[in-house]
Amino acid sequence: MSDESEQPVYAFCIYINTLFQGPVPTVFDENDHICIFTTEAEARREIVENTVIRLEQFSSGERDFDDAIAVEEYVVEVEVLPDGSIKDADGNHFDASAEAIGRTHRGRVAGM
Repeated sequence: MSDESEQPVYAFCIYINTLFQGPVPTVFDENDHICIFTTEAEARREIVENTVIRLEQFSSGERDFDDAIAVEEYVVEVEVLPDGSIKDADGNHFDASAEAIGRTHRGRVAGM
């Protein structure tokens, strides 16, 4: 009989491809922890909300058009490890904190 605590927990994160680090999570909560979404649809809605914000910034003159319409974020299914870190299908492992990834971008809070 297997213990349920041993079952992998899968969720979704929002990634972006970077020049030097490759694919990395890009949305963090107010505590600089990676935002983990319980459904793919929830993660996609977050991307849409961020895109709307960029378009509003363009409308108010805060951002240029090409930057406002560029959607570079994408959703990745990840395994959430007991320590809060995540591992994706490519074997990339990320600690739970933004500092560990070297990112400072903050998104809305989205928790499990």
